[in-house]
Amino acid sequence: MPIETNVSSVGGTLSGAAERLGAEVVAVPVRSGPTAPEAEIASFLPFTLDELLTLNSAKGEPGELVSAPVRVGGRVLELLLYGVGEAAPADLRKAGAALARRGRGRTTMAAGVPSGDLAAFVEGALLASYTFTVSALPGAGGRPPKKAPLGTLAILTEAGPEADAAAVERGTVVARTAALARDLANTPATEKGPSWLAERATEIAAETGLAVRVRGEKELAEGGFGGLIAVGAGSPRPPRLIELSYRPEGPSEGDERHIVLVGKGITFDSGGLSLKPNDNMKTMKTDMAGGGVVIAVMGALRALGVRARVTGLIAAAENMPSGSSMRPGDVITHFGGTTSEVLNTDAEGRLVLADALAYADAELAPDVVVDVATLTGAAKVALGLRTGALFANDDALASELDAAGAAAGEPLWRLPLVEDYREAIESDVADVANIERRGFGGGSIMAALFLREFVGDRAWAHLDVAGPGRATSDDAEITKGATGFGARLLLSWLAPASS
Repeated sequence: MPIETNVSSVGGTLSGAAERLGAEVVAVPVRSGPTAPEAEIASFLPFTLDELLTLNSAKGEPGELVSAPVRVGGRVLELLLYGVGEAAPADLRKAGAALARRGRGRTTMAAGVPSGDLAAFVEGALLASYTFTVSALPGAGGRPPKKAPLGTLAILTEAGPEADAAAVERGTVVARTAALARDLANTPATEKGPSWLAERATEIAAETGLAVRVRGEKELAEGGFGGLIAVGAGSPRPPRLIELSYRPEGPSEGDERHIVLVGKGITFDSGGLSLKPNDNMKTMKTDMAGGGVVIAVMGALRALGVRARVTGLIAAAENMPSGSSMRPGDVITHFGGTTSEVLNTDAEGRLVLADALAYADAELAPDVVVDVATLTGAAKVALGLRTGALFANDDALASELDAAGAAAGEPLWRLPLVEDYREAIESDVADVANIERRGFGGGSIMAALFLREFVGDRAWAHLDVAGPGRATSDDAEITKGATGFGARLLLSWLAPASS
């Protein structure tokens, strides 16, 4: 569901803004260190801010909150001293998130914000305000959240509203993009099949000026997209290949580089005939998180003025067991003719991605290809829940994505494409096997090596976000459930804040 909190920049003093806006909460930033902040609103207190911080043993750490009542204009408000650390982007995201969570159930909060990356602060506040409930789905019942998100966060900086406008707008666009990716992934699979995902992509394309093409089952079969057909064969909801196209406006059109983003769109993954245990299926409505990220990012390109030509491919299928399911031992012919042996039907994401990657290489002639997928549990074991795995055949591209992830608060760690491991995915009956068969381990590396078979000579990177794509609890700007990991990273790469 869309983020309901609004962020606006206002001028004047904190107490004046609180009176004008009828704010219930006012917030003052505190940097790390022993010095109390200078704040006009301190004159309304019977004690100093330094005394309040000392009483609470506060250190100004990012996200730290200290509360006290303050009377302004005849009303008693809540005063929050909130830690911003060194006011680095990560600190400000965490600080904004803490304020937004504290403001749940309130209509308006007025907050002073220190100089720094204001867009990061806005991102943190809006993403922490995100909620998802099935009551938001068309025709659904269910209860709304117990506490509504903060209504308005009015921010005051030294620069003033006019100077803040661009940063507030960017932070809002980026946050709403990540929230859309979360919405798509959080939607239950009862509602969300491949055709539903295609319909949502088509709606977003219409709203944001994208061209769209959706290939259905018949066209996929005729076109040789064997991976999508095989993976979707066990479900009554047939697969789709969604293609979204963005071209920038302006005189440089035709001169820009062409980037292809590929997203795994498995709308539910039971494992197929290689059936998952029940507990492992509970989060599998989010196995299309990579596809959701690509759809959401494509919808934000025009708002951020991206100068590259970008194509988004979402390989959507539902992996279910039935009499028509693909079987272990089957051989698939992918787009372009490369064959793969299915040794485990639960390694299905790479099979649909293979079709999309091969199609991109053969038909779209991109300069760069980046795929995003909740692909392997091995990546989660290796890197945990906050860091994505990065594989690339191009060092410059890997460096760009690593820097973008660091700037966006979505960190990556590059893992190797170990050439000596390639023999482990050799097949006796096909060009490649879909899992390793020699006991080498390194499951995320094996999956990346499989995908590399389909990218040709293109500069390519693979983001395995199986760990950070889902969260088990709220933490800073992350909310429980789908996180939208990759959306902010890709926007940081495609449209750097300084551009």
